[in-house]
Amino acid sequence: AKTIVIEKEVEVYVTPSLQFERNQKELDNLNLTSRELEVLELMAKGMSNQEIANELFVSLNTIKTHSGKLFEKMEVKRRTQAVDKAKTLSIIP
Repeated sequence: AKTIVIEKEVEVYVTPSLQFERNQKELDNLNLTSRELEVLELMAKGMSNQEIANELFVSLNTIKTHSGKLFEKMEVKRRTQAVDKAKTLSIIP
């Protein structure tokens, strides 16, 4: 018997979701504080630790502490990994 493969082009219309829906279950599993989530969101915007500190009116040291705890909870070593993982888990848009 021979196999015949028929390829057909199909158009797929994707409607971008206007409303980001946070995965609360994953957020609860990670046990992130609201401040850690805030720091994560600002990291995702490409802000430096100093810029995040200025934005949140806290010291650079405080941001480093939040980042450290955040990385620990998310089991990552770098901010890029944290942001990628958070986006994959739908914790941040």
